Amino acid sequence: MRFEQGPIRPPSEAGSLLLRFTRNCPWNHCTFCPVYKGQPFSRRSLDEIKGDIDAVARILEDLAARSHSMGHGGRLTREVAGAALTDPSLVDQSRQVILWAMAGRGTVFIQDANSLILETDLLVKALHHLRERIPGIQRITSYARSSTLSRKSLHELTAIREAGLDRIHIGLESGSDTVLRFVKKGVTAAQHIEAGRRVIEAGMTLSEYVMPGLGGKAWWREHALETARVLNEVDPHFIRLRSLRIPPRAPLHADLEAGRFIPLTDDETVLEIRLLVESLHPSRSTLVSDHIMNLLPEIEGTFPRDKARMLSVIDRYFSMPRDDRLLYRLGRRGGALQSLNDLNDPRVRGRLEHARCELAAGTEGDIEKIIVELGDQYI
Repeated sequence: MRFEQGPIRPPSEAGSLLLRFTRNCPWNHCTFCPVYKGQPFSRRSLDEIKGDIDAVARILEDLAARSHSMGHGGRLTREVAGAALTDPSLVDQSRQVILWAMAGRGTVFIQDANSLILETDLLVKALHHLRERIPGIQRITSYARSSTLSRKSLHELTAIREAGLDRIHIGLESGSDTVLRFVKKGVTAAQHIEAGRRVIEAGMTLSEYVMPGLGGKAWWREHALETARVLNEVDPHFIRLRSLRIPPRAPLHADLEAGRFIPLTDDETVLEIRLLVESLHPSRSTLVSDHIMNLLPEIEGTFPRDKARMLSVIDRYFSMPRDDRLLYRLGRRGGALQSLNDLNDPRVRGRLEHARCELAAGTEGDIEKIIVELGDQYI
Protein backbone atom coordinates (compact mmCIF):
# COMPACT_ATOMS: atom_id res chain seq x y z
CA MET A 1 0.00 0.00 0.00
CA ARG A 2 1.02 3.64 -0.34
CA PHE A 3 2.16 4.92 3.03
CA GLU A 4 1.04 8.49 2.41
CA GLN A 5 -1.67 8.28 -0.21
CA GLY A 6 -3.86 5.38 0.90
CA PRO A 7 -3.99 1.81 -0.36
CA ILE A 8 -2.79 0.61 -3.73
CA ARG A 9 -3.71 -2.58 -5.51
CA PRO A 10 -1.72 -5.43 -3.92
CA PRO A 11 -0.28 -8.33 -5.92
CA SER A 12 -3.09 -10.53 -7.19
CA GLU A 13 -4.72 -12.92 -4.74
CA ALA A 14 -6.08 -15.04 -7.58
CA GLY A 15 -2.85 -16.88 -8.27
CA SER A 16 0.88 -16.42 -8.32
CA LEU A 17 3.01 -14.46 -10.73
CA LEU A 18 2.53 -16.34 -13.98
CA LEU A 19 -0.16 -19.02 -13.70
CA ARG A 20 -3.59 -19.19 -12.14
CA PHE A 21 -4.89 -22.64 -11.25
CA THR A 22 -8.19 -23.06 -13.09
CA ARG A 23 -7.70 -25.55 -15.90
CA ASN A 24 -5.10 -28.38 -16.12
CA CYS A 25 -2.17 -29.25 -13.85
CA PRO A 26 1.10 -28.39 -15.64
CA TRP A 27 3.45 -30.09 -13.25
CA ASN A 28 2.88 -32.92 -10.85
CA HIS A 29 1.07 -35.72 -12.61
CA CYS A 30 3.11 -38.02 -10.35
CA THR A 31 1.21 -40.46 -8.17
CA PHE A 32 3.39 -39.63 -5.17
CA CYS A 33 2.70 -35.90 -5.14
CA PRO A 34 -0.66 -34.45 -4.06
CA VAL A 35 0.31 -30.79 -4.32
CA TYR A 36 -1.05 -30.03 -7.78
CA LYS A 37 -2.69 -33.35 -8.65
CA GLY A 38 -6.07 -32.57 -10.17
CA GLN A 39 -5.61 -28.82 -9.76
CA PRO A 40 -6.52 -27.00 -13.00
CA PHE A 41 -4.67 -23.91 -14.17
CA SER A 42 -4.74 -21.13 -16.75
CA ARG A 43 -2.03 -18.88 -18.09
CA ARG A 44 -2.05 -15.29 -16.88
CA SER A 45 -1.86 -12.43 -19.33
CA LEU A 46 1.19 -10.19 -19.63
CA ASP A 47 -0.85 -7.24 -18.40
CA GLU A 48 -1.81 -9.13 -15.23
CA ILE A 49 1.79 -10.13 -14.58
CA LYS A 50 3.05 -6.60 -15.15
CA GLY A 51 0.30 -5.28 -12.88
CA ASP A 52 1.48 -7.48 -10.01
CA ILE A 53 5.11 -6.48 -10.57
CA ASP A 54 4.12 -2.81 -10.64
CA ALA A 55 2.20 -3.28 -7.38
CA VAL A 56 5.32 -4.67 -5.72
CA ALA A 57 7.38 -1.80 -7.12
CA ARG A 58 4.94 0.74 -5.67
CA ILE A 59 5.13 -0.90 -2.25
CA LEU A 60 8.93 -0.62 -2.35
CA GLU A 61 8.73 2.98 -3.55
CA ASP A 62 6.37 3.87 -0.70
CA LEU A 63 8.68 2.10 1.73
CA ALA A 64 11.55 4.28 0.50
CA ALA A 65 9.35 7.38 0.82
CA ARG A 66 8.55 6.43 4.41
CA SER A 67 12.27 6.04 5.08
CA HIS A 68 12.99 9.54 3.72
CA SER A 69 10.17 11.03 5.80
CA MET A 70 11.64 9.43 8.92
CA GLY A 71 15.10 10.81 8.15
CA HIS A 72 16.71 7.54 7.08
CA GLY A 73 17.57 8.62 3.54
CA GLY A 74 15.64 5.87 1.77
CA ARG A 75 17.42 3.06 3.64
CA LEU A 76 15.36 0.19 5.01
CA THR A 77 16.36 0.26 8.65
CA ARG A 78 14.81 -1.77 11.45
CA GLU A 79 12.98 1.35 12.59
CA VAL A 80 11.52 1.99 9.16
CA ALA A 81 10.48 -1.64 8.71
CA GLY A 82 8.92 -1.69 12.17
CA ALA A 83 6.89 1.42 11.45
CA ALA A 84 5.69 -0.01 8.14
CA LEU A 85 4.81 -3.44 9.51
CA THR A 86 2.79 -2.01 12.40
CA ASP A 87 0.74 0.23 10.12
CA PRO A 88 -2.86 -0.94 10.80
CA SER A 89 -3.87 -0.39 7.18
CA LEU A 90 -1.16 -2.74 5.84
CA VAL A 91 -2.46 -5.66 3.76
CA ASP A 92 -0.86 -9.10 3.86
CA GLN A 93 0.70 -8.82 0.41
CA SER A 94 2.42 -5.56 1.36
CA ARG A 95 3.73 -7.17 4.53
CA GLN A 96 5.29 -9.99 2.50
CA VAL A 97 7.01 -7.51 0.19
CA ILE A 98 8.42 -5.60 3.18
CA LEU A 99 9.71 -8.79 4.78
CA TRP A 100 11.33 -9.74 1.46
CA ALA A 101 12.98 -6.33 1.27
CA MET A 102 14.26 -6.70 4.84
CA ALA A 103 15.88 -10.02 3.87
CA GLY A 104 17.94 -8.26 1.22
CA ARG A 105 15.59 -8.55 -1.78
CA GLY A 106 18.35 -10.04 -3.90
CA THR A 107 16.53 -13.15 -5.09
CA VAL A 108 13.16 -13.77 -6.70
CA PHE A 109 11.49 -17.19 -7.04
CA ILE A 110 8.82 -17.36 -9.73
CA GLN A 111 6.20 -19.56 -8.13
CA ASP A 112 4.02 -22.21 -9.75
CA ALA A 113 5.60 -25.48 -10.63
CA ASN A 114 6.08 -25.06 -14.38
CA SER A 115 6.30 -21.38 -15.30
CA LEU A 116 8.15 -22.11 -18.53
CA ILE A 117 4.95 -23.53 -19.97
CA LEU A 118 4.23 -19.90 -20.90
CA GLU A 119 5.02 -18.66 -24.39
CA THR A 120 8.67 -17.63 -24.60
CA ASP A 121 7.92 -14.09 -25.80
CA LEU A 122 5.52 -13.45 -22.90
CA LEU A 123 7.95 -14.82 -20.33
CA VAL A 124 10.83 -12.77 -21.76
CA LYS A 125 8.77 -9.57 -21.57
CA ALA A 126 7.66 -10.37 -18.01
CA LEU A 127 11.26 -10.98 -16.91
CA HIS A 128 12.47 -7.75 -18.52
CA HIS A 129 9.70 -5.86 -16.72
CA LEU A 130 10.59 -7.51 -13.41
CA ARG A 131 14.25 -6.54 -13.73
CA GLU A 132 13.39 -2.99 -14.78
CA ARG A 133 10.82 -2.30 -12.06
CA ILE A 134 12.45 -4.01 -9.07
CA PRO A 135 16.01 -2.73 -8.52
CA GLY A 136 18.75 -4.81 -6.95
CA ILE A 137 17.62 -8.27 -8.08
CA GLN A 138 20.60 -10.61 -8.13
CA ARG A 139 18.96 -13.88 -9.12
CA ILE A 140 15.63 -15.10 -10.52
CA THR A 141 14.72 -18.78 -10.17
CA SER A 142 11.86 -20.92 -11.46
CA TYR A 143 10.64 -24.49 -11.36
CA ALA A 144 10.20 -26.23 -14.70
CA ARG A 145 9.28 -29.66 -16.02
CA SER A 146 11.72 -31.60 -18.18
CA SER A 147 8.95 -32.35 -20.68
CA THR A 148 8.29 -28.62 -21.03
CA LEU A 149 11.96 -27.69 -21.29
CA SER A 150 12.58 -30.33 -23.95
CA ARG A 151 10.04 -28.51 -26.14
CA LYS A 152 11.89 -25.20 -25.78
CA SER A 153 14.71 -24.63 -28.27
CA LEU A 154 18.17 -23.61 -27.13
CA HIS A 155 17.52 -20.22 -28.73
CA GLU A 156 14.36 -19.78 -26.61
CA LEU A 157 16.04 -20.80 -23.38
CA THR A 158 18.98 -18.50 -24.10
CA ALA A 159 16.56 -15.62 -24.67
CA ILE A 160 14.85 -16.41 -21.35
CA ARG A 161 18.19 -16.49 -19.58
CA GLU A 162 19.27 -13.19 -21.16
CA ALA A 163 15.97 -11.66 -20.01
CA GLY A 164 16.91 -12.46 -16.44
CA LEU A 165 16.05 -16.05 -15.46
CA ASP A 166 19.23 -17.36 -13.84
CA ARG A 167 18.31 -20.68 -12.26
CA ILE A 168 16.02 -23.63 -13.03
CA HIS A 169 14.81 -26.26 -10.56
CA ILE A 170 13.69 -29.58 -12.09
CA GLY A 171 11.93 -32.39 -10.25
CA LEU A 172 13.97 -35.22 -11.70
CA GLU A 173 12.78 -37.60 -8.94
CA SER A 174 14.22 -40.64 -10.76
CA GLY A 175 16.28 -41.56 -13.79
CA SER A 176 14.63 -44.97 -14.08
CA ASP A 177 12.03 -45.23 -16.83
CA THR A 178 10.39 -48.04 -14.85
CA VAL A 179 9.93 -45.83 -11.81
CA LEU A 180 8.93 -42.80 -13.88
CA ARG A 181 6.19 -44.83 -15.57
CA PHE A 182 4.96 -46.28 -12.28
CA VAL A 183 4.56 -42.87 -10.66
CA LYS A 184 3.12 -41.38 -13.87
CA LYS A 185 5.74 -38.66 -13.98
CA GLY A 186 4.97 -37.91 -17.62
CA VAL A 187 8.61 -37.79 -18.69
CA THR A 188 11.38 -40.20 -19.70
CA ALA A 189 14.99 -40.45 -18.63
CA ALA A 190 16.01 -39.31 -22.12
CA GLN A 191 13.87 -36.19 -21.80
CA HIS A 192 15.41 -35.47 -18.40
CA ILE A 193 18.87 -35.61 -19.97
CA GLU A 194 17.89 -33.48 -22.96
CA ALA A 195 16.21 -30.83 -20.81
CA GLY A 196 19.00 -30.63 -18.26
CA ARG A 197 21.74 -30.31 -20.85
CA ARG A 198 19.81 -27.62 -22.70
CA VAL A 199 19.31 -25.54 -19.54
CA ILE A 200 23.04 -25.63 -18.85
CA GLU A 201 23.93 -24.87 -22.46
CA ALA A 202 21.66 -21.82 -22.28
CA GLY A 203 23.81 -20.53 -19.42
CA MET A 204 21.47 -21.13 -16.47
CA THR A 205 22.26 -22.75 -13.14
CA LEU A 206 20.49 -26.09 -12.82
CA SER A 207 19.19 -27.84 -9.69
CA GLU A 208 17.88 -31.40 -10.06
CA TYR A 209 15.70 -32.86 -7.29
CA VAL A 210 16.09 -36.57 -6.56
CA MET A 211 13.70 -38.63 -4.42
CA PRO A 212 15.42 -41.45 -2.50
CA GLY A 213 12.97 -44.25 -1.78
CA LEU A 214 10.80 -43.68 -4.82
CA GLY A 215 11.71 -47.08 -6.30
CA GLY A 216 10.47 -48.91 -3.21
CA LYS A 217 11.74 -52.39 -2.47
CA ALA A 218 11.11 -53.60 -6.03
CA TRP A 219 13.25 -51.08 -7.93
CA TRP A 220 15.56 -49.43 -5.40
CA ARG A 221 18.76 -50.53 -7.14
CA GLU A 222 17.51 -49.56 -10.59
CA HIS A 223 16.27 -46.25 -9.17
CA ALA A 224 19.68 -45.44 -7.68
CA LEU A 225 21.80 -46.59 -10.63
CA GLU A 226 19.66 -45.07 -13.38
CA THR A 227 19.28 -41.81 -11.48
CA ALA A 228 23.07 -41.64 -11.14
CA ARG A 229 23.44 -42.36 -14.87
CA VAL A 230 21.11 -39.49 -15.82
CA LEU A 231 22.79 -37.08 -13.41
CA ASN A 232 26.24 -38.04 -14.70
CA GLU A 233 25.12 -37.24 -18.23
CA VAL A 234 23.51 -33.93 -17.24
CA ASP A 235 26.17 -32.82 -14.71
CA PRO A 236 23.87 -30.28 -13.00
CA HIS A 237 25.19 -27.59 -10.70
CA PHE A 238 23.12 -28.91 -7.77
CA ILE A 239 21.62 -32.29 -6.86
CA ARG A 240 19.05 -31.95 -4.07
CA LEU A 241 17.77 -34.91 -2.06
CA ARG A 242 14.11 -35.06 -1.05
CA SER A 243 13.45 -38.44 0.57
CA LEU A 244 10.07 -40.01 -0.12
CA ARG A 245 7.19 -39.64 2.32
CA ILE A 246 3.69 -40.88 1.46
CA PRO A 247 0.88 -38.92 3.14
CA PRO A 248 -2.63 -40.41 2.95
CA ARG A 249 -3.72 -37.76 0.42
CA ALA A 250 -1.02 -38.83 -2.09
CA PRO A 251 -2.20 -41.12 -4.93
CA LEU A 252 0.79 -43.38 -4.20
CA HIS A 253 -0.81 -44.14 -0.83
CA ALA A 254 -3.43 -46.24 -2.63
CA ASP A 255 -0.63 -48.32 -4.17
CA LEU A 256 0.90 -48.66 -0.71
CA GLU A 257 -2.35 -49.94 0.80
CA ALA A 258 -2.95 -52.30 -2.12
CA GLY A 259 0.53 -53.80 -1.81
CA ARG A 260 1.62 -52.54 -5.23
CA PHE A 261 4.30 -50.38 -3.59
CA ILE A 262 6.41 -51.48 -0.63
CA PRO A 263 8.39 -48.58 0.86
CA LEU A 264 11.95 -48.76 2.08
CA THR A 265 12.84 -48.44 5.73
CA ASP A 266 15.04 -45.53 6.81
CA ASP A 267 18.13 -47.76 6.79
CA GLU A 268 17.26 -49.17 3.37
CA THR A 269 16.85 -45.63 2.03
CA VAL A 270 20.29 -44.71 3.36
CA LEU A 271 21.72 -47.80 1.60
CA GLU A 272 20.07 -46.63 -1.62
CA ILE A 273 21.58 -43.16 -1.19
CA ARG A 274 24.97 -44.78 -0.69
CA LEU A 275 24.64 -46.62 -4.00
CA LEU A 276 23.56 -43.37 -5.66
CA VAL A 277 26.52 -41.40 -4.29
CA GLU A 278 28.94 -44.22 -5.07
CA SER A 279 27.69 -44.29 -8.68
CA LEU A 280 27.84 -40.52 -9.20
CA HIS A 281 30.85 -39.04 -10.97
CA PRO A 282 29.81 -35.60 -12.28
CA SER A 283 32.53 -33.02 -12.83
CA ARG A 284 31.04 -30.16 -10.82
CA SER A 285 27.75 -31.08 -9.11
CA THR A 286 27.13 -30.17 -5.48
CA LEU A 287 24.97 -32.63 -3.55
CA VAL A 288 22.65 -30.91 -1.07
CA SER A 289 20.61 -32.63 1.65
CA ASP A 290 18.73 -29.56 2.81
CA HIS A 291 15.40 -30.93 4.02
CA ILE A 292 14.18 -32.35 7.32
CA MET A 293 12.85 -35.42 5.46
CA ASN A 294 16.45 -36.47 4.80
CA LEU A 295 17.80 -38.62 7.61
CA LEU A 296 21.46 -37.62 7.17
CA PRO A 297 21.82 -33.93 6.31
CA GLU A 298 25.61 -34.29 6.49
CA ILE A 299 25.59 -36.07 3.13
CA GLU A 300 26.58 -32.88 1.33
CA GLY A 301 29.51 -31.85 -0.80
CA THR A 302 30.88 -31.19 -4.26
CA PHE A 303 31.94 -33.93 -6.68
CA PRO A 304 34.49 -35.30 -7.06
CA ARG A 305 36.29 -33.63 -4.15
CA ASP A 306 33.91 -34.58 -1.33
CA LYS A 307 32.66 -37.96 -2.54
CA ALA A 308 34.72 -40.02 -0.09
CA ARG A 309 33.64 -37.86 2.84
CA MET A 310 29.95 -38.19 1.91
CA LEU A 311 30.27 -41.97 1.76
CA SER A 312 32.06 -41.93 5.12
CA VAL A 313 29.03 -40.24 6.73
CA ILE A 314 26.85 -43.14 5.60
CA ASP A 315 29.39 -45.72 6.72
CA ARG A 316 29.61 -44.03 10.10
CA TYR A 317 25.84 -44.23 10.48
CA PHE A 318 25.85 -47.98 9.77
CA SER A 319 28.75 -48.53 12.14
CA MET A 320 26.58 -47.30 15.02
CA PRO A 321 24.89 -49.92 17.23
CA ARG A 322 21.29 -50.62 16.25
CA ASP A 323 19.95 -48.93 19.40
CA ASP A 324 21.98 -45.80 18.65
CA ARG A 325 20.63 -45.70 15.10
CA LEU A 326 17.11 -45.97 16.50
CA LEU A 327 17.80 -43.17 18.97
CA TYR A 328 19.28 -41.00 16.23
CA ARG A 329 16.29 -41.59 13.96
CA LEU A 330 13.93 -40.66 16.78
CA GLY A 331 15.85 -37.45 17.45
CA ARG A 332 16.18 -36.55 13.80
CA ARG A 333 12.52 -37.14 12.99
CA GLY A 334 11.55 -35.22 16.10
CA GLY A 335 13.67 -32.25 15.05
CA ALA A 336 16.11 -32.55 17.99
CA LEU A 337 19.18 -33.60 15.97
CA GLN A 338 20.87 -31.93 13.01
CA SER A 339 23.88 -34.23 12.71
CA LEU A 340 25.29 -37.52 13.94
CA ASN A 341 27.58 -35.60 16.30
CA ASP A 342 24.56 -34.18 18.13
CA LEU A 343 23.92 -37.61 19.58
CA ASN A 344 27.23 -37.33 21.46
CA ASP A 345 25.86 -34.50 23.62
CA PRO A 346 25.04 -36.19 26.97
CA ARG A 347 22.16 -33.85 27.70
CA VAL A 348 20.55 -34.37 24.29
CA ARG A 349 21.12 -38.10 24.45
CA GLY A 350 19.63 -38.26 27.93
CA ARG A 351 16.47 -36.47 26.84
CA LEU A 352 16.09 -38.75 23.82
CA GLU A 353 16.54 -41.90 25.90
CA HIS A 354 13.93 -40.62 28.34
CA ALA A 355 11.55 -39.86 25.46
CA ARG A 356 12.13 -43.29 23.96
CA CYS A 357 11.25 -44.98 27.25
CA GLU A 358 8.08 -42.95 27.60
CA LEU A 359 7.05 -43.59 24.01
CA ALA A 360 7.77 -47.29 24.33
CA ALA A 361 5.55 -47.47 27.41
CA GLY A 362 2.75 -45.61 25.66
CA THR A 363 2.86 -47.55 22.40
CA GLU A 364 3.56 -51.07 23.63
CA GLY A 365 7.09 -50.78 22.27
CA ASP A 366 6.12 -49.74 18.72
CA ILE A 367 8.77 -47.01 18.38
CA GLU A 368 8.96 -47.50 14.61
CA LYS A 369 5.37 -46.31 14.23
CA ILE A 370 6.17 -43.16 16.23
CA ILE A 371 9.27 -42.45 14.12
CA VAL A 372 7.23 -42.75 10.90
CA GLU A 373 4.54 -40.43 12.28
CA LEU A 374 7.18 -37.90 13.33
CA GLY A 375 8.63 -37.94 9.81
CA ASP A 376 5.22 -37.51 8.22
CA GLN A 377 4.55 -34.33 10.18
CA TYR A 378 6.87 -32.37 7.84
CA ILE A 379 4.80 -32.91 4.69
